[in-house]
Amino acid sequence: MSQEILDRLQRVDRILDGEPLVPKDAATLLILERKADGDPHVLMGRRHMRHKFMPGMFVFPGGRVDPEDVGVRFAADYDPTVQSKLTRDLKGEEEEDYTRAFAIAAVRETYEEAGLFIGRLDHNDTEPCGHGFEAFDNRFVMPDLSPMRFVARAITPPGRPRRYDTRFLAVWSDQIADRLPEGTGPSGELEELQWLSLEESKQLELPPITLAVIEELQNRLAEDPKLEPDYPVPYYYWTPEGFVREEL
Repeated sequence: MSQEILDRLQRVDRILDGEPLVPKDAATLLILERKADGDPHVLMGRRHMRHKFMPGMFVFPGGRVDPEDVGVRFAADYDPTVQSKLTRDLKGEEEEDYTRAFAIAAVRETYEEAGLFIGRLDHNDTEPCGHGFEAFDNRFVMPDLSPMRFVARAITPPGRPRRYDTRFLAVWSDQIADRLPEGTGPSGELEELQWLSLEESKQLELPPITLAVIEELQNRLAEDPKLEPDYPVPYYYWTPEGFVREEL
């Protein structure tokens, strides 16, 4: 199945002319909900049509890592194995501590786009988390990195109008500490938020890499239903010969 996914990416991803941009770090959060029939569902939403980048596509909550994400407080750190995998192939100026910003960005963007507060509820901790987490402070919720699982990484090919080095993280829905009553986030970037089985989600209008990640996750859950930290993580990036898939 991995080679089939890779072959499909080779067919649908065409390189555009122009100087390659340096990919910006980004993070995405796959929130998984256990169902009685054993079929996990994932939260997805449609990008607003006003967006210049992937308008109308269904995606997971997520976005670019902001500089302020590096200093945000969190309740507990990654599992050491997850931390080690996230540390692979960091950019030259980035250090190991920077990896925490991936989960922080994913949690922040999930609130902004989906109105969900992923983290640990603690009414006794009143110290602010940091910039962008004021709504979390008001609800006594602090980001928690310990249940996060690293499920994929992908770098946008060169020649694109925007390029991202995206870490796809997953967490179970029992980590939702609170949610906005509006059923969406304050940014308005995602519409039609819905919980879908992985098979249902594959029928939506998806970016090619999103479909690849869903299929990778399906394969993983079949062998690793608890999402253990040491399971191999697929890593997609572009070479002159085309897309390459490695495992971290």
